[in-house]
Amino acid sequence: MENVRATARPAIWLMLGIVLVALNLRPSMAAVGPLLSAIRGDIPLSFSLASLLTMLPVMAMGLAMFFGIGISQRLGERRTVVLSLLIIGLATLSRLFLDSAAQLIVCAVLAGIGIALIQALMPALIKSRFPDNVALCMGLYVTSIMGGAALAASLAPRVMLDTGSWRAGLAIWAVLALLALLFWLLQGNDTAPVTATKATKETFFTHSRAWLLAIFFGLGTASYTCVLAWLAPYYVENGWSEQNAGLLLGFLTAMEVISGLVVPAIANRSRDRRRVLGALLVLIIGGFCGLILSPQHLSLLWPCLLGLGIGGLFPMSLIVSLDHLDNPQRAGGLTAFVQGIGYLIAGLSPLLAGMIRDRLGSFEWAWWSLTAIMVLMLLIVWHFDPRHYARHFR
Repeated sequence: MENVRATARPAIWLMLGIVLVALNLRPSMAAVGPLLSAIRGDIPLSFSLASLLTMLPVMAMGLAMFFGIGISQRLGERRTVVLSLLIIGLATLSRLFLDSAAQLIVCAVLAGIGIALIQALMPALIKSRFPDNVALCMGLYVTSIMGGAALAASLAPRVMLDTGSWRAGLAIWAVLALLALLFWLLQGNDTAPVTATKATKETFFTHSRAWLLAIFFGLGTASYTCVLAWLAPYYVENGWSEQNAGLLLGFLTAMEVISGLVVPAIANRSRDRRRVLGALLVLIIGGFCGLILSPQHLSLLWPCLLGLGIGGLFPMSLIVSLDHLDNPQRAGGLTAFVQGIGYLIAGLSPLLAGMIRDRLGSFEWAWWSLTAIMVLMLLIVWHFDPRHYARHFR
């Protein structure tokens, strides 16, 4: 019994550390949308240029994925996490001193690089440390990511009102990075730098299934990044206050948190995830249709549907990727590839939506485009038959 407790205690502390780190992976982006009109009142920004504040960090996350695994192999898990938190914290804190759009964008890109280093590491770490509970632990990890977004979206406008500065509303989230950093620094040395093996050097660029998984993850994440960037400005344009629009985005991300916890637990009962994925996509389609056709009526229902769908789809896309390979190093390499390509795809969605808004004067056509993409993803889902996974990565 004592051995079991001794084993469980480090696992609990590790999971707590992962949760604290995950809380830092979205506030740098989620705080921007609710404060965008205030930012645009101080710094000249078109909607297309403002979209870069979400697009470029996501693109940086995608590019950094491809060398993130290599960095974690050289530095070890703990040092990689500490370095990433330092980058995120400093990039976030520096927003207190911004005077131009270029500086705002540079800070966003730096935060995106820090985020990517962690996101490249975590799936492999979870699969190796929690092999019997991968879906549940991935759900908790991703839920914490959504939780950080919910905190930032809901509270950033309040911080701006209390301090009289939108810069403070963007910069205060460095406190989360400091908290996580102190936690990891106080832990003892963990694993030594991981020795690169032949499996970890495997390239997935020649695997058609890896590309299909990456496209699926990218299209699903496109809906997340676009909603994160433009839902609050969409409702501000519809007459809502910045604070209420921020609270609505916070409510959506709270629904993502609930879904991120519940859906992987449900999906853990079977290795065939297709029905769950299909149900999540239907929820997202319903949410976008409501957002377009009746944004002012049942205004909590549409973000609820979107949040439940997106919040479950994000972890399930990664879980399906992990399902394809049993070896943690190979699975980690695959998820790094999937996220790398996927974030490059997803990063384009805020820019395209911003361009649509500048050209057509409304975000509605952006929501219609995302609805069509979700229908396409419904067709992709049925290719994820677990009975055939082994033949795709021999």
